[in-house]
Amino acid sequence: MTIYIANSTAPVNIATLKYWGKRDVELNLPTNSSISVTLDQEDLKTFTSVATSKDIVDDSLWLNGEKQAIENNKRLRNCLIDLRLQRRALEDNDSTLPKLSTLGLNIVSENNFPTAAGLASSASGFAALVYTIAKLYQLKISSSDLSLIARKGSGSACRSLLGGFVAWDMGNLEDGSDSKAFEIASKEHWPEMKAAILVVSDLKKDIPSTSGMQLTVKTSTLFKERIDSIVPDRFKKMQTAICSKDFETFANLTMMDSNSFHAVCLDSFPPIFYLTDTSKMIIKLIHLINEFYNETIVAYTFDAGPNAVLYYLEKNEVKLMSFIYTFFSALPGWDEKFGKDQLLHFTSNYSENIKPRLSINIDSKLFENVRKVILTRVGPGPQDTNETLIDDKTGYPKSIK
Repeated sequence: MTIYIANSTAPVNIATLKYWGKRDVELNLPTNSSISVTLDQEDLKTFTSVATSKDIVDDSLWLNGEKQAIENNKRLRNCLIDLRLQRRALEDNDSTLPKLSTLGLNIVSENNFPTAAGLASSASGFAALVYTIAKLYQLKISSSDLSLIARKGSGSACRSLLGGFVAWDMGNLEDGSDSKAFEIASKEHWPEMKAAILVVSDLKKDIPSTSGMQLTVKTSTLFKERIDSIVPDRFKKMQTAICSKDFETFANLTMMDSNSFHAVCLDSFPPIFYLTDTSKMIIKLIHLINEFYNETIVAYTFDAGPNAVLYYLEKNEVKLMSFIYTFFSALPGWDEKFGKDQLLHFTSNYSENIKPRLSINIDSKLFENVRKVILTRVGPGPQDTNETLIDDKTGYPKSIK
């Protein structure tokens, strides 16, 4: 029995210009274009293995060691239908190819970060799934065209098919054939871009993104102004800022758009609360840091959850971390990126050069609800790997004995 296996990893992307709202729920067509930064897979990724053989009759999915019920997962089914159609076209044109499109698939995925907690797990998950099956099927499709399929699983997944700085063009066609992702700039264009994620909660969100979007579209009075005027203007300006490596403009637009996104969530009825009191205090802290240095050295953004993603340039790392490490030094995650001497330097710089000049006191207890820090940077799109989660003798997860 021949078992066909493919393996890959896919990244998380965090939007700097938010996608929120759908004009077509079935096809996951957005009401506005969006922009994101792809983060390094060393720190945040989904690892997926897919197997097929004549003995695998049905499609099955295991996520983080648990088998999932997929019978009613329409989004997953839509992705599989599209991928099989692409494979069938190859088989129809070449009779020597094995008929993989007729066989079942065993899909095994693992995330190295919390699922459904506002850290774009669905984006990396569907990107990994689509990319890996395309690899298994030996499809010759560009990442941008592959994003059309991933979009049907999770809208933001289309952006995780590319690395660096990515735009998702909302498109105009009713069938969604022009609603896909494209690269604004590679990670090599602006490698100095780094990110610090403050995980406020790793629990599943109370209101899933899809439900929240539908409520906002139906009830928010601010939403139309956002999609008709605000986002299109920012889309052009942010692309220009990325291409010219203008961090101040990039950072200010990122923060303003995060605020705008959460404003329409709050303007929904009943209101949607993704930010917590801790999230709001982090926002205040970031503005304090920028005011202290009299320049914009860091930007915050919050997706549909309470976790803060802070973008900054490597040249400003000491300035930023002197604040951030001082208040969050008890969190796990620091020693994965910094040595003891670097961490000591952050603390001493705050005590000697920053604290004496602060006109207000900051109560560190306000940040006690932050659970972890994840330090990362701009990274590439999906990557092939020789590692596998599947037993090559059975075609099933290695965890199944």
